[in-house]
Amino acid sequence: MAKLRVTQIRSIIDRPLDQKRTIKALGLRKINHSIEVEANPAIVGMLKKVSHLIAIEQI
Repeated sequence: MAKLRVTQIRSIIDRPLDQKRTIKALGLRKINHSIEVEANPAIVGMLKKVSHLIAIEQI
């Protein structure tokens, strides 16, 4: 599977609780914080759910 770099680019303030929990479950803590994850179906689904809050680039 591919590795992805995920960066939070927008705030989770005033977002629905499920989106806040998804961002936290991904391991993102604040704006401009990046993580590297292995792309699998569960992670890809989480990324699609909060795609408007994050930036994704393939490594």
